Amino acid sequence: MIFCDLHIHSRYSRATSKDLNLEKLERFARIKGLDVLGTGDFTHPLWLEELKKGLFEDGTGILKTKSGFRFVLQTEVSLVYYDKNKLRKVHLVVLAPDFKTVEEINRRLSRFGSLESDGRPTLSLDAVSFVSLLKDIDDKIEIIPAHIWTPWFGMLGSKSGFDSLEEAFKDKVTQIYALETGLSSDPLMNWRLSSLDRFTLVSNSDAHSAWPWRLGREANMIDFESGFTYDDLINAIRTGEHFIGTIEVDPSYGKYHFDGHRNCNISLSPEESKKHNNICPVCGKPLTIGVLNRVESLADRPEGFVPENAKVFKRLLPLMELISHFYKISMASKGSWNIYSRMINKFGNEFKILLDVDIKDLEPELKGFAHLIKLNREQRLEVKPGFDGVYGELILKSEDANNENTETSNEESKPKLRKNLSLKDFFN
Repeated sequence: MIFCDLHIHSRYSRATSKDLNLEKLERFARIKGLDVLGTGDFTHPLWLEELKKGLFEDGTGILKTKSGFRFVLQTEVSLVYYDKNKLRKVHLVVLAPDFKTVEEINRRLSRFGSLESDGRPTLSLDAVSFVSLLKDIDDKIEIIPAHIWTPWFGMLGSKSGFDSLEEAFKDKVTQIYALETGLSSDPLMNWRLSSLDRFTLVSNSDAHSAWPWRLGREANMIDFESGFTYDDLINAIRTGEHFIGTIEVDPSYGKYHFDGHRNCNISLSPEESKKHNNICPVCGKPLTIGVLNRVESLADRPEGFVPENAKVFKRLLPLMELISHFYKISMASKGSWNIYSRMINKFGNEFKILLDVDIKDLEPELKGFAHLIKLNREQRLEVKPGFDGVYGELILKSEDANNENTETSNEESKPKLRKNLSLKDFFN
């Protein structure tokens, strides 16, 4: 089995780590336990040049670094256009089989917006025309609606999205095979819509940095050995064959799970929003309607419904998130990194720690912390829901942070060094 994260960004995208490069992406992907990574931003000319220098083609469609780590050519685009007198703003992930195809994609897309201004370019092009344009180049190009439920840029989002994939893509919907759940939803929420049954539900990090708690925070599990090809990957996405399932964060962790208004620090469940007529009780402006509410409004199945062909999914919070809350230190601190690195050095990578390592083997490493890993595996951790662009927050109760065998308190074992570091510091 391999772990794939097929949606990330380069340093040429807004709000990304500016010292991010292929070397750092490979290093932290290996630490995370990822086997395949999207390149991010192949539409940006400068990043594309770096990709051409650092990645090598062998005819399989899976590009490799000198050390053999695997990448798939990938980008994300933002389409902005009017449909039925409504402004639509939707994000799409694109996968491509080789540099030649990428160059043709970029040549054609450059007519609809600047590819140099942002790693995720904004294009004046509707979804139907976008699919037609890319499929005319090569049917192997894969187009996946990104984080489909987020309010502002999701294909089914409350602010600028559609009420169905058919409404969005019209006759081209048959050429859409997969949907990205996004951080604020998981497969269980998407299964409530029978209209989504035919799509493979994929999950990716949408990472804007190589930090281990961002990269691979959501990922895909596929039943492949080392010799798979791009065609194999696309077939798995399109048919579900060999596609095992996904790694998901708790949807409450996502930035748009609940309704709310960030400026007023207002976070509301769908039931509470209804009582306020979707108006912020502080400022009187419309609330940003989150993913949970939006799913409920379009669902035709009861909560908890599981279809017969449902794939596996595992809800996991990133290891660094657990470390930060358990020891009450910043994720960007040297103390957190020391603990994280010690565990990685002993057990191999983060996914092994979160999924596979025996709890008894973890316990001697850090007193009481293994209990938190166990609760994470069992999906028994509580998360305060995110809203209107604010991440959800892990809530640790005393019984979560310690078990009866814990002899050392969090305060006693807390690392003393608190200096916050940059990605460059961590890499060096």
